[in-house]
Amino acid sequence: MGADKAFLEFEGRTLLARALDVARSVTAEVNIIGDPTKFAAFAPVVEDIFPSCGPLGGIHAALRSSSADLNLVLAVDMPFVTVDLLGYLVERARSSSATVTVPHCGGNQPLCAVYRRSFADSAQLALNQGRYKIDALFAIESTQVIREDELKGKGFSAEMFRNLNTPEELAQARSLRG
Repeated sequence: MGADKAFLEFEGRTLLARALDVARSVTAEVNIIGDPTKFAAFAPVVEDIFPSCGPLGGIHAALRSSSADLNLVLAVDMPFVTVDLLGYLVERARSSSATVTVPHCGGNQPLCAVYRRSFADSAQLALNQGRYKIDALFAIESTQVIREDELKGKGFSAEMFRNLNTPEELAQARSLRG
């Protein structure tokens, strides 16, 4: 992207502010996984235990620092995710014994999902072995996949899962919304 995505502006607010607001609408305890020198002014920060290991390292750190059984994970670069969608994911996770509740819309969306704290054990084993793919762990964990047709039936579009990884994607998202 050429800049820290968290501080990019979209519709008059940073992606970080948008993500924090939507997460805080679902739960009172919201943490940022990252560098405390950059993020401590915005919310409590949890640092990676396994630095430079990608999103799985962040999920692992979040789960290890949490006292809650269910933990909502939301990437900062998904500005179209709504409070209603996150509430639905949490509701589905509460009604299941699955370790992970993940929407599947154009593929699994592991950075907009609900993880039980116990997932940290599988994540740590994978990280210790140099394996960083989150989806690979879904095959060995009890995973509740919420399919695209169910999401659409509840009024959630695939657009909600669009993430912004390049300047072109950001420009396109701005033009669609502006």
